Amino acid sequence: MNQPETIYVAGHRGMVGSAIVRQLLAAGHPASHIVTRTHAELDLTDQAAVRAFFAQVKPQQVYLAAAKVGGIHANNVYPADFIYQNLMIEANVIEAAFRNGVQKLLFLGSSCIYPKLAPQPMSEQALLTGPLEATNEPYAVAKIAGIKLCESYNRQFGASHGVDYRSVMPTNLYGPGDNYHPENSHVIPALIRRFHEAKVSGAPEVAIWGSGTPMREFLYVDDMAAASVHVMNLPKASYEQHTQPMLSHINVGYGSDMTIAELAHSIARVTGYTGQITFDASKPDGTPRKLMDSSRLHSLGWQAKVDLPTGLALAYQDFLNKTAQ
Repeated sequence: MNQPETIYVAGHRGMVGSAIVRQLLAAGHPASHIVTRTHAELDLTDQAAVRAFFAQVKPQQVYLAAAKVGGIHANNVYPADFIYQNLMIEANVIEAAFRNGVQKLLFLGSSCIYPKLAPQPMSEQALLTGPLEATNEPYAVAKIAGIKLCESYNRQFGASHGVDYRSVMPTNLYGPGDNYHPENSHVIPALIRRFHEAKVSGAPEVAIWGSGTPMREFLYVDDMAAASVHVMNLPKASYEQHTQPMLSHINVGYGSDMTIAELAHSIARVTGYTGQITFDASKPDGTPRKLMDSSRLHSLGWQAKVDLPTGLALAYQDFLNKTAQ
């Protein structure tokens, strides 16, 4: 009987990394062969430490879900931290993986890699065709560098060393393990918290920034994890048939979007808030629409399974569990 492969999940405490661990366990991968390290145990920006870790553990597969992440405010205030730390994490992990014979690696990026004014829905071909959104440009540049690191190792060492490093770009994610901080969270966890607190306090109204008309796409995090494992395990011929050596990343989206107003009413229903919902159109809306073109992934045999009402109910339960602790 074949020994199961040792898989290193970098960033296992994050929302996506923890979902990948759940997915691997659900698929029957033994917990003893899933390797994780906390930031205190292994600082991924420390090249010597990362090299020593890989030399000791010798994983066969790597899911690179570790990153320094944050909202618009954090990206604006700490741009040097965002570009430096993310570049170091990617460079150190990918180089140490190659140095220690890892042939299979999956890098997780972000939809912010695409130009601010990319045609909708955003296809993989839109990469590097225009200026990025200024508020998170340093983070986006680091994520683009991660894609190009994977492609460069494939091009230089694919034939000689069997290197097969792939990249997936998720749309807006939500679900268990999300950050519900009042100021630093993304739109779904922020609204879950606001509507829950409004329900508890009996607030007659919840006012939401903006007109409510911008369109956004949302994907449940366990769907993202399932897509990641699916892409990692695709036969090399299938992956190469649907990608190009210098345009090899794959979008992972739900496949449809909704207005912020529709989202707000959905979250109100899930949390049981029955008061008034108003929109303050004097506040900024941001990009009018952000939808991923996921047809490349669909042609590779994967579709999202968790619809928004189901996902929001699971996310709300996660929030309640967290606040009860």
